[in-house]
Amino acid sequence: MISQEEVKHIAKLARLGLSEKEEQEFAKDLSAILDFIEKLKEVDVEKTEPTAQVIGLHSITRPDEGIKRGEEGRQKILANAPDRKGSYIKVKGIFE
Repeated sequence: MISQEEVKHIAKLARLGLSEKEEQEFAKDLSAILDFIEKLKEVDVEKTEPTAQVIGLHSITRPDEGIKRGEEGRQKILANAPDRKGSYIKVKGIFE
């Protein structure tokens, strides 16, 4: 079983203020978790291949690439902007 001192140390690292009762409860809970992990170490996984995705999903992200637009397309976009300065869309500053 995990000791009270170890629980106090873990609580200090996590910046948790625990009461005596909470320390005792956490000692019991953490011990149960560590015992379960030890039990998992007994499982034979020699012939099991590592898996990261069990249902076959794959990444659906696309590369971050700009869209090339001609002058006509740029003018259409600028025409819809609420405020602009030259050929740029003017937006509210975020560092004020």
